[in-house]
Amino acid sequence: MGEISIERQQLDRLLADSASTYGAPYQRAFAELAEARRGRPVAEILPLLRRAADEALLGFTDADLQEQAEAISAGQPYALRVKVT
Repeated sequence: MGEISIERQQLDRLLADSASTYGAPYQRAFAELAEARRGRPVAEILPLLRRAADEALLGFTDADLQEQAEAISAGQPYALRVKVT
């Protein structure tokens, strides 16, 4: 399980919210990658996750993204603990 701390104003960058004006919430990008890349090598998934995190302006560590890529590759669920500051 990963963990990220974000400010309340950044919440729409992480969570898919149809009322948000932000165009690329990470939750949606992660779900799409999980569906499309399940079973693919971690090395293929990792740069795609990094790009999604960068586009959403979220500060995931390399270890966080590695863990997420491993979960996608293995077809396992991934839990992310979000601390809103």
